[in-house]
Parts: sequence; structure tokens; C-alpha cells
Amino acid sequence: MIEELYDVRRISDLRDMLAQSCKRFGENSAFLVKENSCYRGISYRAFGTEVSALGTVLISMGLKDGYVAVLSENRYEWCATYLSVANGVGTIVPIDKELPPEEIENLIRRCGAAAIIFSSKYRSLMKKIVGSIPEMRYLIDMELNQDEDGVLSYSCLIEKGRRLLARGDTRYIKSKIDPTALSVLIYTSGTTDLAKGVMLSHRNICTVLTAVCSTVHLDTEDIALSILPLHHTYECALGFLAVIYRGGTIAFCEGLRHIPANLKEVGPTYMVSVPLILDNIYKKINSHINESKILKLKFKTMAVISRFFYKAFKVDVRKKVFKSVHDIFGGHMRLIITGAAAVKPEVSRFFRDMGISVLQGYGLTECAPLVTGNRDHAFVDGAVGLPIPGVSVRILEPDSRGIGEILVKGENVMLGYHKNEEATNKVLRDGWLYTGDLGCIDRNGFLYIAGRLKNVIITSNGKNIFPEEVETYLNRSPFVKESLVWGKYDGITGNILVCAQLLPNLDAITEKLKGISASGQEIMKFMNEAVKNANMNMPIYKHIHQFVVRENEFVKTTTQKIKRYIETPLT
Repeated sequence: MIEELYDVRRISDLRDMLAQSCKRFGENSAFLVKENSCYRGISYRAFGTEVSALGTVLISMGLKDGYVAVLSENRYEWCATYLSVANGVGTIVPIDKELPPEEIENLIRRCGAAAIIFSSKYRSLMKKIVGSIPEMRYLIDMELNQDEDGVLSYSCLIEKGRRLLARGDTRYIKSKIDPTALSVLIYTSGTTDLAKGVMLSHRNICTVLTAVCSTVHLDTEDIALSILPLHHTYECALGFLAVIYRGGTIAFCEGLRHIPANLKEVGPTYMVSVPLILDNIYKKINSHINESKILKLKFKTMAVISRFFYKAFKVDVRKKVFKSVHDIFGGHMRLIITGAAAVKPEVSRFFRDMGISVLQGYGLTECAPLVTGNRDHAFVDGAVGLPIPGVSVRILEPDSRGIGEILVKGENVMLGYHKNEEATNKVLRDGWLYTGDLGCIDRNGFLYIAGRLKNVIITSNGKNIFPEEVETYLNRSPFVKESLVWGKYDGITGNILVCAQLLPNLDAITEKLKGISASGQEIMKFMNEAVKNANMNMPIYKHIHQFVVRENEFVKTTTQKIKRYIETPLT
């Protein structure tokens, strides 16, 4: 299959990428920032200057080659911090804002961050934990107007950086960047015990940027609405960095409940999403259509006619014909890239018929993050696309259906796991990354995901939950001998529910009851308490919704590992 790719400009690293974009798109708006209900544009030139100012002042503070963490909601200052640190200061460490406080503290301690830049809502937490992190030297608040009580003002640092640049301080702008060295450290979504730090380089990320932009069209006319958390590599690469690379404009969603309003205010042409959002819109539209047989017939007829005109004559009347659908997205949406969970083929086809292209991809943090993706001119609904240019994908030991573990090779593959050589050696072998995911490749090269070898539970909104992590919290109870966690699809809500089987530690329970054998009701009370305590220590999306109590031991391997494929109920 021969496919013509879009032209892309070469970039050596992210600093080179930003410098080129600032030169090419100078006064174009790189960002739209909402202030007092109005949007203010920030030009590429102004953004580039702020990145250099922040980088210069951070180096003057002695942070060169150190770790700097960033913790906030999606906002302009997050983006400036990310590129400032990565482009000449040291290693940027994005932190998931939804993690419990103790987990945030643990990750900051593990990476050895000397500074953290955060939004004001996390100020009290940062002041509370700073004393327990020996390496931490600076707390920097994005919203403070002046330094206050040991916390530095982000805006004051920017002004200081500007003055240093004006006086000829070139330590930052002339610092050398090794494109193959660690520049971004991202912790996989996990508990304090099991989260792994993925080490990414400029080359890893730039490989993805140029590859994606050669298969999917983005340009200076595009406005992206950033909805998914920026610490997630999918959003960071495709919703932030790729847009800056192509000269587009970025606006930020104010939160999930603000999506409808923000879509109408911004009028975006492009966004990165998860299937749950598209599913909800699809269901609402379909529900309205199905209220009337006449309306349903009219809608289907319009879809067939508009599809015919587009395919036969390249005349696109879909935006006019389906104006009510486009108005939901702000009136200008043309492209939605989705990942993290599977989008239903009928949903992709529906929106395409309306004139909105929905392209699904597959990736993981360890690949910065994209591995495969559907393209503007080469896509299959139900598949996760073709390997991005420059990346190789193969299936290890495929079964009779062609299904096996997905292996990846390319310059997008991570350097390894931070301070965890054993884990690195398990997944990086002979130049290939062993993803732990199961899939197959069709005769045209399209990849299909069949399952998760790693047992990852993927929620409807794209959150990853590792069963082993939830089990760790459950098993901390002395009254739980063993546990098994899995995800179950709820046909009513469309959500994935976290479920568990618990094997009680009857000896510990009997001891607690001073030698009296526990009744079934008493055992259930202990198990309820164990689940409650586990949920208290996890983000809401990881909470256990259903559990059952076992009477018999789990079936195990000779190494005493539970055979999940036998014990996990079919759902």
C-alpha cells in the first residue's frame, strides 16, 4: 500500500522545534488564555521569550542538570515550564494532579526534584511536604504575584529571567542539548510502591512529533482544545507539542463539566479525546434521532446523500447538513484523535458521516507515546492504525488467529525505567520493547488490539488501572490473605467497574475475635472494611465497586502466582 505523506520539517530537539516555530509563526497566537471570561492570545514570539526567561532564571538558581517537577491543571504555565526545563535546564517531571497527596510526595521524593512549579491549589500540600524531601530547594507558585512565606512567585521569576537575558546571560540559550539523554521523566499511573519512571529523550519525543504530522494534517489554521491531562503523554505530544510544531493555537478546557461551554467559546478544529466523551455525545444524538421514525429516516438519508457527494464530487456539504451536530463541538471541529481505550467502530463512522474525522491510535508512555495510528488517508475503523513512520511493530509468537505480544522498535522507544535496571531489562531486549499487550496485524499492516497481557484495566475515559496495584492496597489488610482484581463492563452505564475477589485470612480474623470462629456476616464486615481502607488510599477512578468473598484458595502456578486466566470471571 503506497501512501503519500505530508511534508515535515526536520528538528534536532524540542528547543530547535520551538525556535523554528517562533521564527516561522512569530505573531500568530500559540495559546488562547481565558481571563475574566475573555480569551487573550499569547504569540509564539512571547511564548518563546517566556520559555527562555524561565530557563535562564532557573539556571541562575543552581538548578542546571537537576530535576524539576510540575503539578497543575492544564494551563499555559504548565506548557512554559515543561519546555523551559526540558530545553536546557534539566529533567522535567510531570506529576499527575489526581494522585493522593502521599503518592505525589513519594514521586517527588523518588525523582529527587530540587524544585516544583505548581498552581495555587497545591500550595498548602507543597508547604506541608517540603520538609520531608531533602533535595527540595524551591517551591514556585504559578499564581502568586509576589514571593510569600518561602514560596516563590512564577511571574516574578519570569521578570528576573528577562532582566538576566537583557544583561547578556546566555547560559540557558547556549546550553548544549544531548537529544539522546534523559530530559522527561514520567511516572506510569501506579501506586507508590509500583509506579515506574519512564525516561524519555528529546529524540524519543521528536520522532513521534514528525511522524504523526507526516500522516495527519495540522496547520496554522487549527485551534486545539486541550481536554486530557497534560501529564499524560498522549495529550502532551499530540495536544500540545504537535500543535506548537505545526503553528496552531492551543486553548485549555476548564474541567470536564465545562467541555460543552469551552467548545462553544473556543470553536476548536481539533482535539485529543478519549472514547467516553465521544460515546456520550453519540448516545445523546442517537437518542434524539430515535425519538421519531421520520427524523431517523431523514437523518440516514442525509448521511447517505452527503457521503455520496463527498466521495463522488469532493463536495463537502456535511457541515451545513449536520449543523446541529457541529454546533455541539463549536462549529469548526474537523479532527479528533482518540486513544487510551478502544473507540467503537460505529462511533467513528457516525462522526465521519457528519464531517468530523475520528482517528484512533495506540501507544504507551514507554513509546513517547505513539506506536501506531490511523491516518487521514489510511484508516480502518476497529483497528488502531499503521505503525508511525520510522517505527517497526511485530507480533511475538502469534497463535492460530495471529494474536501475540506486540513488540516495538524505533527511536520513539524509551531509554528505560528510572533507577530500575531489572524492570528495564524485562521489557527492552535485543532492541525491541516488549509491550505486554496482545494484538494482531492484518494483511495491510493495520494493528488490532486483542487484549492486555499486563492485565491493565482501561476505564471508559482512558484511565489505566493495574490490578496488581489495587491488590497491593487490599492485601495490606491483615484480614485479607489474597486478592484478585479485574475490570467488568457495566452494560447499563457503559463504564468499566473495578471488581475483586477476596480470600479472607481466617486465622487473623479468629485471633481478632479472641479465638471465636467468625460467622459469614462477620467475615463480610472485615472484608468491607478492607475494601473501604483500600479505596481511601486510591484515586476515585481506581475504587473497587464490587467484590466477592472466596471460600477456596486460588488456583496457582508452581511459583505460587495466581493463574489469572483461570480465576478471572468472564465479563
